[in-house]
Amino acid sequence: MMDWWHLLVSFFLANVFGYGGGPSSIPLMFQEIVTNHNWMNSSEFSNMLALGNALPGPIATKIAAYVGYQIGGWIGVLIAVAATVVPSIIALIILLNMLQKYKQSPVIKGMTLLVQPVIAIMMVLVTWSSLVESTKAIGYLQFIGIAAVAFYLIQIRKIHPAFVILAGFVYGGIFLST
Repeated sequence: MMDWWHLLVSFFLANVFGYGGGPSSIPLMFQEIVTNHNWMNSSEFSNMLALGNALPGPIATKIAAYVGYQIGGWIGVLIAVAATVVPSIIALIILLNMLQKYKQSPVIKGMTLLVQPVIAIMMVLVTWSSLVESTKAIGYLQFIGIAAVAFYLIQIRKIHPAFVILAGFVYGGIFLST
């Protein structure tokens, strides 16, 4: 019962304060999932994030569903996804009405511009944490090799990132699990 409460509060807070959607709430979810509750370690969170990005749909709800199931089964899924979606639905209804009314206001335009650097810094911190954990787990040379191959496949060969992520999972499952 207490785990359900922690799921509700954690995902609610991460999504209430995650202005801008999934990418801005990921660092907040990381804080709740990894740091505050130890439901996963950094490596597991990075793997879940990679898998979530390979699947269609919003990332925040996929993270909520995955963690919710791990912590509380199907009821955990319902609680975590509801805590993720309901704040956005309520805020969307309220904000759309306000934005429509005040869309030319310089204050509204300024608030939107001021939030962007904060989101960028939060994403850099999560990326840095994932980079540190990955290099600890597999070493710098293998990390650089995987990054170079991924860059080549996505940027030069124009292969869809989902296929590159899938190839990374296969590589990790075959070569790194031993």
